[in-house]
Amino acid sequence: MSATLEAPRIAKPRNPGLTPTMLNHAAWVTHDVAATYDFYTRVMGMEIASTVIDDSVPSTGDAFPYFHIFFKMKDGSTFAFFEAPGLPAPAKSTHPAYDIFNHIALEVSSRDDVMKWYNWLKENDIDIVGPTDHGLIYSIYFHDPNGVRLEITTPLDKDWNNHTQDAQKDFDLWVGAKEKAKAEGKDVTAALFKLAKERREARNSAH
Repeated sequence: MSATLEAPRIAKPRNPGLTPTMLNHAAWVTHDVAATYDFYTRVMGMEIASTVIDDSVPSTGDAFPYFHIFFKMKDGSTFAFFEAPGLPAPAKSTHPAYDIFNHIALEVSSRDDVMKWYNWLKENDIDIVGPTDHGLIYSIYFHDPNGVRLEITTPLDKDWNNHTQDAQKDFDLWVGAKEKAKAEGKDVTAALFKLAKERREARNSAH
């Protein structure tokens, strides 16, 4: 019996230096564009920046009418929403983590500004989680009328987004623990839970 030869692995090319310059827009569906407009202009202080009304989607050709609206922040980046008639309600999440982890964070200048937002949102009867001190950042969390989870945050560490070497080590540690558990036939979730607990304890003992 002849041995089966494995095809040689071809290394995937590295990025040649293409990095986006800024957030242009993040987009979601809205079922009530009037409530969305009120929230982002009156509550969030954003400016309506641009709109599109069309009867088909240019990128895919899907034939349904929609209203597309953009709201602008101070740096020119935008939030965008689509309202299309007849859309059913979105499916429910299969785990609470999806409703917590999926969010978008908006930066302000200081802790005081975070608390000004806290008081302003409370004045508008908006439920808030926090404030929370994450070590790197200080944040509050809330939802827009469409269920989009938003965060108002300020950096506590001026280099919070420049810890590349440490971040790479954490990435390698996490992925390595996953692969090791799989190779040994162990429970991956249990292995990662153990790793996360050890890292939290080490972090707490350092402070």
